[in-house]
Amino acid sequence: MYTAKGTLNRDDQLRKYSPLVRRLAHHMIAKLPPSVELDDLIQVGMIGLTEAIARFEPTQGVQFETFASQRIRGAMIDELREGDWMSRGSRKSQKDIEQAVNRLQQKLHRVPKESEIAEEMGMSLADYQHLLAKVRGTQLVYLEDISGNSDDDDGFLDRHMGDHEADPSAVLQDHRMRTALVAAIKVLPEREQQIMSMYYEHDMNLKEIAAVLGVTESRICQLHSQSIARLRAKLREH
Repeated sequence: MYTAKGTLNRDDQLRKYSPLVRRLAHHMIAKLPPSVELDDLIQVGMIGLTEAIARFEPTQGVQFETFASQRIRGAMIDELREGDWMSRGSRKSQKDIEQAVNRLQQKLHRVPKESEIAEEMGMSLADYQHLLAKVRGTQLVYLEDISGNSDDDDGFLDRHMGDHEADPSAVLQDHRMRTALVAAIKVLPEREQQIMSMYYEHDMNLKEIAAVLGVTESRICQLHSQSIARLRAKLREH
């Protein structure tokens, strides 16, 4: 594994840890929009692995796989951020929905209805549902939440996260985050509870969920986006 100079043999390590790159890429892409290509993540991850091999120092007392995983995830997140995987407009729309939900929850002391959210945002129900469809791909944990580059100043997720190097899926495994998330899901409308359970607990995609519930995929997409806004607003209260 090591050369005569005591450094890692690059070709051997690339072969050995390429499955790690694929595993991390599959883990990350599961919660990203369809526009993100798996092969692109893997390619960037391999670059991260190459950099990890070049920079690894056995004397640091860290296992290579741990060191490499951080480098690989970091390379993938950097690529997603640079590629603007979710447009600035979509992020703003999602935050607008989230803020409207939060205002209504504070005012009504209950989960607001879809029509009430639309009214709060000053638009018709049809326009609101169209907006929900446009922000398809929105996830519970933004990359900005993880990297610390969010334009929010209230430290959202800081109270729920332990490892700031984690990828979006890994964050959901954090005990504090899971506890808060379970509590937040329980107050969602029943239909949205079903959708979130199938999506996050059973790893079903939107098309599969639509088939189970007997509605269109576009409707599931709308409800999923709305559920995300509700959950993020609720998690801010913890």
